Amino acid sequence: MVSTILLAIIIMVIAYFMTMTGRGGGNFYMLALVFSGLNMTTSASTAQFILMCSSLVAAILFSKQKVNHWQLTFILGGLIFISALAGGYLGKYFDERLLKIIFAIVMFLAACFMLKKPKKEKVQKERRWILNLESKEQTIQVNLIVTVPIVLLTGFLSGMVGVSGGSFLVPLMLLTMAVPMHTAVSTSTVLVMISASAGFFGHLGAGVFDYQLAIPLAIAGMIGGYFGAKMALKSKPKKLKYLFAGTQMVASIIMLVSLFR
Repeated sequence: MVSTILLAIIIMVIAYFMTMTGRGGGNFYMLALVFSGLNMTTSASTAQFILMCSSLVAAILFSKQKVNHWQLTFILGGLIFISALAGGYLGKYFDERLLKIIFAIVMFLAACFMLKKPKKEKVQKERRWILNLESKEQTIQVNLIVTVPIVLLTGFLSGMVGVSGGSFLVPLMLLTMAVPMHTAVSTSTVLVMISASAGFFGHLGAGVFDYQLAIPLAIAGMIGGYFGAKMALKSKPKKLKYLFAGTQMVASIIMLVSLFR
């Protein structure tokens, strides 16, 4: 078992880089925790707790800079909270190997989608399934037929496996809504916090949580999340996009390799 101090340092570094992309870092937390010797369910509940705390700190910082899109946050947040709560509660009924396979596949797919260039489409207000969210800066179109199923699945999967919902939420906002990268990162951070909170309380309700380990790791995650959020505000959108895709691919490959050891 890796020492708590070393694990805390690793979590802090992960939180720093992952908060920059709006992902929170749940997938890498899972890798660190699983490789430290924890079982999959304990790793999932601990990762969700770290995510909840680190994302809260980053969300507060982003909010002060007024880069969040609150209308979009409330719409997606309600959907992801319910589905993540269900995923967190039901996670213990799934085979650990199956969870790892799901984890690796969804991470890699999200990275591939992230590298696609979003198509610019004209605003079409006449369609009933298109929700237009207007602000002073821009109009964001939410295709309910596409968005609702993806968000529900993302929330359930993130709550079950212990990964951050941002792994799919950021590509979703960029590719289907043409949301600017900084807005996507800040909005996703709030949604990750909601998803992680629901997933964590789902695990807690199922009786799966090691607070003696989780609390010091969460403190480390909060420190990394704070400085990661500050760096994200200073970084160019293109760099954040490639950082997101690159780290996502690395995470999926490492997890797949671990399955065949």
